[in-house]
Amino acid sequence: MDELKKLDEFKKIVEGSDNIVFFGGAGVSTESNIPDFRSASGLYSASQKASYPPEVMLSHSFFIKHPEEFYEFYKSKMVYRDAKPNAAHIALAKLEEQGKLKAVITQNIDGLHQAAGSKNVLELHGSIHRNYCMKCGQHYDLDYVMDSKELVPKCEKCGGMVRPDVVLYEESLDVDVLYRSIHYVSNADVLIVGGTSLVVYPAAGLVDYYKGDKLILINKTSTPYDYKANIVIHDSIGKVLSYVVG
Repeated sequence: MDELKKLDEFKKIVEGSDNIVFFGGAGVSTESNIPDFRSASGLYSASQKASYPPEVMLSHSFFIKHPEEFYEFYKSKMVYRDAKPNAAHIALAKLEEQGKLKAVITQNIDGLHQAAGSKNVLELHGSIHRNYCMKCGQHYDLDYVMDSKELVPKCEKCGGMVRPDVVLYEESLDVDVLYRSIHYVSNADVLIVGGTSLVVYPAAGLVDYYKGDKLILINKTSTPYDYKANIVIHDSIGKVLSYVVG
């Protein structure tokens, strides 16, 4: 099937459904100039000159042992305060508004889906916009962390260390968010998967819960799930979703 035929087929599927779920990864945010992890220009290749690999610096044990180095890396490489929602985020918010899209499940921590207007967003890996004191649980926003005079933000109530509410390596996903995601995927009529290489578990395993026959994969490179999909599109996710949603 040529690309235009695929897009038109995809458009027909979306028009005919009011139970769509979207599951996305880092590729959804790259069009907002947030680097992904694994591509040639991604965070992993750009950080090769660093003293530790990113997956070490973003691990729970590294954070506890070296909070200064963690925050140096986190503030410079993981947070993009000027990033704006792109065409993909906007198209998904529009689909939800039309009553067609039931949930956005994301591996991203940037909050751009909400910024675009999406309401039901399940954040598998947490969010940079939520932060809390590890001692007393007091909540803080992103500005508090980024504008803190000290590199490692401290709680103004008890002086404890404030950490981002994001899932670090060695930590497990929030069980409630995971179960809700499984619920949406297993009940979906249409599952759109975009901007993810589907190699990071347990998140990638969500696709296995889909029981329907309208699995659409949009990613620039191929994934281990391409053979399962009904439509595979290797193109810009913003372009594809804009065309489909109109």
